[in-house]
Formats: sequence, C-alpha cells, structure tokens
Amino acid sequence: MGHVSTILNGLMRRRRRAKQDCDRNGRDAADRMARDARKNEVVLRSSGTLNSASVFSKRGDKPTNQDRCIVWEDFGCQRDMIFCGIFDGHGPWGHFVANQVREAMPSSLLSTWQHTLIAQASSDKNKLHHFNIWKHSYLKTCAAIDKELQHNGSIDAFYSGTTALTIVKQGDDIFIANVGDCRAVLGTYSESESSGSKLVAEQLTIDMKPNLPQEAARISECNGRVYSMDDECGVPRLWLPHEESPGLAISRAFGDYCAKDFGLISVPHITHRRITTHDHFIVLATDGVWDVISNEEAVEIVVGTEREKSGKRLVECAARAWKRKRKGIAMDDISAIVLFLHSNF
Repeated sequence: MGHVSTILNGLMRRRRRAKQDCDRNGRDAADRMARDARKNEVVLRSSGTLNSASVFSKRGDKPTNQDRCIVWEDFGCQRDMIFCGIFDGHGPWGHFVANQVREAMPSSLLSTWQHTLIAQASSDKNKLHHFNIWKHSYLKTCAAIDKELQHNGSIDAFYSGTTALTIVKQGDDIFIANVGDCRAVLGTYSESESSGSKLVAEQLTIDMKPNLPQEAARISECNGRVYSMDDECGVPRLWLPHEESPGLAISRAFGDYCAKDFGLISVPHITHRRITTHDHFIVLATDGVWDVISNEEAVEIVVGTEREKSGKRLVECAARAWKRKRKGIAMDDISAIVLFLHSNF
C-alpha cells in the first residue's frame, strides 16, 4: 500500500510540475508577444496616439506621477483585439506598484485566456460562454498578480497599492474589469423623438468605494471600518479595526496588504457590452479626471476635439477644473485614454 501511495504522490508531483511548466511557458510566450508588439509600435505606455487610441497623463502636485497607462493593439497577435489599461497608484510605493501591475496584467491575462480556450477545446464538459471565458481569465489573472506582488521583494506594497481598470475589445465585444475607482464612460448616440440623434455619456463601470452597500458590508464583516474624516465630509474611507490607517477611499486595489484581511480585495468587477454602430468611443480615466469633470463633460470634450488630441485636451481641461473648483487642494495626477471603437469616427 505504501508503494502505491508513493507512486501516486510521484505522479501528482509530476503533474503539478507539468502544469507549472505549461503556465510558465504560456506566460513566456505572452511576454515575447508583448516585446514584439513594442518593436512593431502597437503598444503605447505613455502619452501619445495609436490608430485606435489617444493617451495622455499629467503629474499632479506630488513629486512623482503615480498613474500608468497602456494600450496594446493587435493584442495577442489577434487583429481584432485591443487591450487598454489605466492604473492609479497610491502610497509611498504607489508608482512602483502601478508600474508592476501594468507590466504584468496584459501578458498574464493573455496567457490565462489562451490556456482557458485550450482547456475548453479539449474538455467534454459544458462549454463556457464567451463572457465567462474572459471572466474566468480575469479572476485568475488578478488573483495571481496580487499574490506575486505580495511576494515581490523589491516592492513594498504593504501600505501602497494601485487601482486597475482594463478593457479587452474583441471584435464587437468589450470586456471590462475594474479594481478600484478609475472609470470607463461610453460616448454613444441616443435616439429621441424630440431631439433626434444626440451623443450621450453612459457610465460602464462602478466606482468601487467603501460606501457602496455591498462593499461596506464586506468590510464590516472583516472587522474593517468605514467612515469619513471630520474635515473631509462625504469621502468614506476604509480603516483598520484599531488604527487610524490606511484611510483608503477605495474598497478594491492591488497591494495595500495592511488592509487585505479587513475587507479590501483585488477581485475585479467584470462586465460585458456588445458594441453597436451608435457607440463611438470609451473614455478610461483616473479619478483625477472624474473628481472635477462629469461624464457628460468628458464626452463633450472628446467629441469636440481632433481624435489624436482628445486625450490631451481632456486631461488639460481637468487640470484647469482642479484649479478652478478645488483651490487650495493639491491637484491629483490626471490620466486618460480615449479608445475609439470605429475607424471612421
């Protein structure tokens, strides 16, 4: 019996090693695709433009810009796929955390998605719906990235973290995964009997903040606390049970391991939308934009600007709004991606 047990244990160990090798090889292949994409100039990591997107980021009043962005056209060598991501770091090491998550997310997601597709093709079980394949891939990817970050000896993410809003456009489908309070807003035409066709703003994401009922309930169940400071009425924050820290204005983030046992999670909120001819562009932006610019204002700014300059103009408008609306308050980092959904817009 002991001999059989030894054989079984050996087989299980080999199976685990084989799976790890497969995962590693898949990630390596995805990393190679990312390097090739950079050489072919279909990946943008800073302010600039690609065929499908306009990107701009502006440092606030702090010494370092902790926002990060990425757009990857022909994602995974698929002509009909685009990956977009915007990340808002916070805390002393926030820019390092945001950078790490930006670098890890697309390759890891691509590798996981490919493995899921392969597993589906070789399985006799019920096939996952298209959306559920991406949902499974996102959930697995975000959990792995947060775990890797925790064990990264070169980044101290105990009191630092980042939000992450990412979109995969695949043909006429968009899959959105949101961790934190970056926001995606769609510019789409709405038909009405009185005014005819009109471009309107449609918010595609939920700002994951501690005051949302389901978020507050989870934090409370984990013995965390949610309340606003006396001089900051209307800004609920997440606090530890017996300490006046970390005071996060978000309920989901990568990193921030000081609060991970008290209700903060890195699980993304994932949604899907089918693109129509009425849908023209999506604005992805950090809260440096949305704290001073409404959804409707953002759409109006983009539609009234040349395509290549739309990201920059939106950020510049937000910077001016900060000075006008929030005098005496340090300006936050401000970043935006405008993703155009049709080539003829």
